[in-house]
Amino acid sequence: MLRLLGRANSINVRKVLWTCHEIGLDYLREDWGRGFRPVSDPEFLALNPLAQIPTLVDGDTVLSESNAICRYLAAKHGRHDLLPADPAARARVERWMDWQAADLNPAWSYAFHGLSRRSPEHQDPARIAESVAAWSQQMRLLETQIGDGWILGDAFTLADLVLGVSVQRWLLTPFDKPALPRAEAYFERLRRRPAYVAHGGEGIA
Repeated sequence: MLRLLGRANSINVRKVLWTCHEIGLDYLREDWGRGFRPVSDPEFLALNPLAQIPTLVDGDTVLSESNAICRYLAAKHGRHDLLPADPAARARVERWMDWQAADLNPAWSYAFHGLSRRSPEHQDPARIAESVAAWSQQMRLLETQIGDGWILGDAFTLADLVLGVSVQRWLLTPFDKPALPRAEAYFERLRRRPAYVAHGGEGIA
């Protein structure tokens, strides 16, 4: 059985849980990370020297990085609806997954930790304002790409899954936001998926 190491309230662990539910996979999740067993524990570091959650153990395969884990699971189980086999179609999905990790997440990091987590290390007003501005810019870009369905049209893919937890974080972090009606409608569509209901972390930013 799959082992998934990481606390269930982590945004990145929730991506993998959501993916497992969409595919219909059984797994054993173990609590690691903030508030639970520390990722500095030698047992964890032996599996993942990056000391990050989630970590997936699938037989002899050990993976970290949530988006990579989601890709692996979809590809291994032939879920070409979530991650197409065609190289061009797959690249379009992965482009949005990479954008979420490389552009959207860094934009919100400081503001989220300062405003939602109330981290003492993230209370510089200027840096919060800078992060909010960058986050808003990225979300406005996303707003222009959303239609009446999913990010790539009629098919729900892994791109929507990873974007979904990020849009949720945007909506729940307390600051004055620009109106993004397409993003809000998109999130309401995501919330109707049973796998989101089970693992999206409703109310958890």
